[in-house]
Amino acid sequence: MIFMAELPLATVERLIRKAGAERVSDDAAPALASILEDYASLICSRAVKLCKHAGRKTVTSDDIKLAK
Repeated sequence: MIFMAELPLATVERLIRKAGAERVSDDAAPALASILEDYASLICSRAVKLCKHAGRKTVTSDDIKLAK
């Protein structure tokens, strides 16, 4: 399976290693990057809805936190 991740794979691999992995397979970082991007997209969509509901055009950190 091929993943088209926008997140830097080296960064994602570092996250996996920080979680305690000694070794990371070639397909693990792209798989996690895809999941993280999907989750981030969901949070962003919710944050935009909150922002619009509040009558604003600028998404704030509070919108992101509430959307989470």
